[in-house]
Amino acid sequence: MAIVDARGDPPPVEAINAAVAILRAGGIAGVPTDTVYGLAADPFRAGATDRLFKVKRRPRTFELPVLVADIDQALALTVAAAVAPAAERLMAWFWPGPLTVVLPRRPDLNADLGSDDATIGLRCPNHPVPLALCRAIGPIATTSANRHGEDPATSAAALAAALGSAVEVVLDGGPCTGSPSTVVDCTGAEPRLLREGRLSWDDVLAVAAGATS
Repeated sequence: MAIVDARGDPPPVEAINAAVAILRAGGIAGVPTDTVYGLAADPFRAGATDRLFKVKRRPRTFELPVLVADIDQALALTVAAAVAPAAERLMAWFWPGPLTVVLPRRPDLNADLGSDDATIGLRCPNHPVPLALCRAIGPIATTSANRHGEDPATSAAALAAALGSAVEVVLDGGPCTGSPSTVVDCTGAEPRLLREGRLSWDDVLAVAAGATS
């Protein structure tokens, strides 16, 4: 495992290139986010997310969320006509930030994210490292950097100690100690809370209803 200094905004090109090379080869990279450290894989590479599930010891029934660089990158993965105005308002207001939006997944999307092919969880993080990665390689599948059921890593050193050689490269962005993202299901007629995180449900509802300006 290599730990590469990725601090800075924008992060060093060498650090991003190191992670992109690993991801394109079907490997796993440790990356900082605006919440905690995550494990990333390219969901469009055969076998990459299967490795991620095994390293994480995560059941495939727990689908992997996807990080994106912006709203356009997110919508390209969805059934655009089925994305409700409330979902669009949430993305426009809270992204980049700690909000994961579950949307109808494009049926022809060749991405392995788990056992559910009908929906996709999307987030645009407020951190320069994953944003730079998504701009360089496209959307990336992620999960918190820990074994399933354990506490997530909040530093590059902790990630390396917990997962060792299972991860090829870790981008060190300094400590990451934010609360988890709030997860909202926007596949139905009304938004539905799946997990309340850093964003309060009241704030999410207000934005979804168009009550903010």
